[in-house]
Amino acid sequence: MRRSARRALVIPALVIQVLVAPALTAPPASAAVSAAAPVTFPTPTGQENVTATRTVSGTFDGGLKRYVPVGLGDGTSSESQKPVFTLADGATLKNVIIGAPGADGVHCKGTCTLQNVWWEDVGEDAATLEGSAPAGSVMTVTGGGARKASDKVFQHNGPGAYVITNFFVDDFGKLYRSCGNCKSNYQGRRDVVVRNVIAQAGRSALVGINSNYGDTARLSQITIYGDPDRKLVICQRYTGNNTGAEPPKAGSGPDGTHCLYTASDITYK
Repeated sequence: MRRSARRALVIPALVIQVLVAPALTAPPASAAVSAAAPVTFPTPTGQENVTATRTVSGTFDGGLKRYVPVGLGDGTSSESQKPVFTLADGATLKNVIIGAPGADGVHCKGTCTLQNVWWEDVGEDAATLEGSAPAGSVMTVTGGGARKASDKVFQHNGPGAYVITNFFVDDFGKLYRSCGNCKSNYQGRRDVVVRNVIAQAGRSALVGINSNYGDTARLSQITIYGDPDRKLVICQRYTGNNTGAEPPKAGSGPDGTHCLYTASDITYK
């Protein structure tokens, strides 16, 4: 995917550099919406088994190969699975298809970029910003897509921010969750930006954040397919903890403080 100019997105007390990817668009209205529509997953250029977690420093370009985890996990939501790729602080993973079983996807140890990465069958999570990440880390996901996530797609355990742009998600529980009950939970503000995302067959919420820790979610250019009754919660607020207990819900919808969007930012198809 071609890089274009960077531009700064300003969040109070935080500046995020957003990599602007080509816009993600749906097919014409006459096109049928199937399990993989309205965005078609790419055809792999080859296939490679991954039997041990690969560590990436710098940039790794997978050439749109399918990387299949072997012995790293069973692709369920079990917490004991291993990541397929671990990205060092400052690393970039691009043009990669992660096949089934998805294991624990991609882990970032700090600031990282995932560019045109596709998950054919999300396991535990598609990608995680680790709890040990340094303050001010920014995990950027630009382009790509994920499907078949029984729970979360993107998990935010550490401090800092997540930026998700030009992304497609299908058959999922939540697109993004700021961890609400990790035993070593970062008890401070996390921020997420979600822009130009197409979502289909969501079961719970697009994003989940912890209002008691000061989290923010900024959403724009969101298109929801196949939800005529609007059951998918766009922004769910929770009261987070570090005890491991299930965090209680603390409201949903735009509130001008934590869930930052308006009705015009959401389009239903």
